[in-house]
Amino acid sequence: MPPPALELAGIFRQYGPAYRQAHKLPLHQHRLMQAIETCRTPALGGVVEWCDHCQYTHIQYRSCRNRHCPKCQGAARAKWLEQRKAELLPVEYFHVVFTVPEPIATIAFYNKEVVYDILFRATAETLLTIAGDPQRLGVEIGFFAVLHSWGQNLHFHPHLHCVVPGGGLSPDGERWIPARRKFLLPVKVLSRLFRRLLLEALQRAYAEGKLQFFGDLETLRDPAAFTRFLAPLEKMEWVVYAKAPFGGPQHVLEYLGRYTHRVAISNSRLLALENDRVSFAWKDYRAPQQPHKVMTVSAEEFIRRFLQHALPSGFPAHPLLRLSWPTATAPQS
Repeated sequence: MPPPALELAGIFRQYGPAYRQAHKLPLHQHRLMQAIETCRTPALGGVVEWCDHCQYTHIQYRSCRNRHCPKCQGAARAKWLEQRKAELLPVEYFHVVFTVPEPIATIAFYNKEVVYDILFRATAETLLTIAGDPQRLGVEIGFFAVLHSWGQNLHFHPHLHCVVPGGGLSPDGERWIPARRKFLLPVKVLSRLFRRLLLEALQRAYAEGKLQFFGDLETLRDPAAFTRFLAPLEKMEWVVYAKAPFGGPQHVLEYLGRYTHRVAISNSRLLALENDRVSFAWKDYRAPQQPHKVMTVSAEEFIRRFLQHALPSGFPAHPLLRLSWPTATAPQS
């Protein structure tokens, strides 16, 4: 009989107690670890099914339903996608990704709730403003935005995946205006407006005392140092990536299924746990010739990388922003 598949819960159960003893964790990370460790175990109780004919007994333990648990997101994803079917339009869709530079990511690491909120708002305003510009499309658009804070190697890399229909409503709300076939909106224009909006929002948050700085960033508590820190970013080209359009509503659902309700790493990517070290599969997008690789880190480092993607307490449980139009104005196929 093959050994049981390696799961995140097993790593947490074996190494979690020592990790919590060695590190001072915020309450939401404690709760996350406890939920994953006890998911589908007797600790959460369960349901006993018994056949009075053959005496067969089956016990089904309850799920933790934590939004970071890799075993609990499948059902939630399917339910969410089913609910979205009625909202999708019979048009092509575009995928646009908004990414912040590394210096902004370092600020976000210690200020997740504030910076994530800024990221959503700056992205939304960027898309709505450029799409509404009469020199561009001149339309009102809607979109889905999904927050991811990780790269394949589990390093901290906050970015938003946006799925945008290929067109929008005319200013009077009476006509559907399609986008150009090859691209939705010019990425350089999106990038520069996004950069300005996000930096302005960061400066306001700083002036209002909403940002905290620790470790190597402690010097940024000085306003002059913070200004110098942001100055180079005002001239840097920020990455806004737009993929070619893909198909209609059914293709969108399949695509969204790969991005919504995801956690930093799935159990299927865990390969081995040997000598207190965890090996997992990852895809290196910077090496397209040989993208599929294996990374091995200590169990302690693996847990650290996973926990840094825990959403802060009070942050919306569903990491999605949805803007849409009245159903009656949707284009006809």
